[in-house]
Amino acid sequence: MRPIRVRIGVLGLALVAGLAVPTAATAAPEAGGGAPAPTVEERRLDGEVPREILRRSGFAAVAPAFARGLGRADSYREARRVVEREGAALWRRAVDRVQGRGPARGDLSRDDDRPLYWARLGMTRELRTWEPGFGLGERQRAALLTELERTSRGQTDLRLPRGHRDGHGKGVKRVLLTGFDPFTLDRDIRISNPSGAVALALDGTVIDTPDGPARVETAVFPVRWADFAEGTVERALRPYLPGVDLFTTVSQGRVGRFDVERTNGAWRGGFPDNDNVSRTETVPVADPASQPQWTTTTLPYAAITAADTGRFPVYDNTSVTEIPAGGDEPAVRPDGPTPGSTAREGGGGNYLSNEIAYRATLLRDRLGLHGTLPGGHVHTPVLQFGAGNTDPATGAVTDPEFVRNRLDIVAQTRAIVGVAVSAAGADRD
Repeated sequence: MRPIRVRIGVLGLALVAGLAVPTAATAAPEAGGGAPAPTVEERRLDGEVPREILRRSGFAAVAPAFARGLGRADSYREARRVVEREGAALWRRAVDRVQGRGPARGDLSRDDDRPLYWARLGMTRELRTWEPGFGLGERQRAALLTELERTSRGQTDLRLPRGHRDGHGKGVKRVLLTGFDPFTLDRDIRISNPSGAVALALDGTVIDTPDGPARVETAVFPVRWADFAEGTVERALRPYLPGVDLFTTVSQGRVGRFDVERTNGAWRGGFPDNDNVSRTETVPVADPASQPQWTTTTLPYAAITAADTGRFPVYDNTSVTEIPAGGDEPAVRPDGPTPGSTAREGGGGNYLSNEIAYRATLLRDRLGLHGTLPGGHVHTPVLQFGAGNTDPATGAVTDPEFVRNRLDIVAQTRAIVGVAVSAAGADRD
């Protein structure tokens, strides 16, 4: 996710143009009181494209079934059980579909990440607007929504123990990987996010590397500023970072290339999120007095960029944008930040991909793991439709080149993870 300086292609132009989109509230109580209205993100469900994706993937019945389950709940405790059960079931169903377990239930290719995204939004809309007979307080509803987000994103299904070894045998490495929801949906509502597809494809899988097998566990995160400010990344990752051998946050980046982002910056650049909310500010974190302007990757970037992992080139991206010490104007630094500078863009920009990289690596450092835990951010290529399917208004929701591009990105990310695990193991030896 790099909605920042235009570097390559039409996508960059569209994203920069999007900076003019005004801030909008995510949801507000209706005039007469009662349940909140659906969010901007949830209201996109009324379009034909989301309905087609849900129908062609077999996920169209998810939200209605969830609503019926909520309707049978006669207490907050029972509602929470429904939310926990159905949220976790949606994540497992999406993972199983992508990994080829069970019937596909539709003609949409199994590697598609979009059914999970749109089905989750259907569930959150049902929950947000639900008015049970027993009464539901604002805090109770917020707690249920948080639990639904966590369970349906795989954040409660990270089967990596906190200890150094798991039950799969001595020497099995543990890898934690994160992806994102689709974004820029007002530009093209058909959009898929390859990082979300990677997360679904790799969750619970084992990669054989020269340094031994590596088990991968994954989760996905929303493209919303508010969730990050509320600590969703730290809550999800903190219990697991001390017990993994490597982690990488992943998001969609530039056209035609992978990037290993060397440096992450403590700045939000203002591009609207999936609720059309904009934030331009220092990344809000706990204990801001000790907050650094920059964090760095500890992934083995030299080995990753040197390896033949697939058809897309992989770059070690060292560029940042900073306000130099004593200055007042931003400057691009191709070789990284200078001492005392203030961040304006990390290598991955100043949107939520930079922010998840910043938050995850800052958490690594605050846990005292900088020198022992390889971790950082990988940007995938932009996932593109076929040459004859580029008009969002008239184009198809999928095509063979679109599927091939997504499968190739997933396979190459898997190979990059394998190289990283092996290289990190060699460094430890």
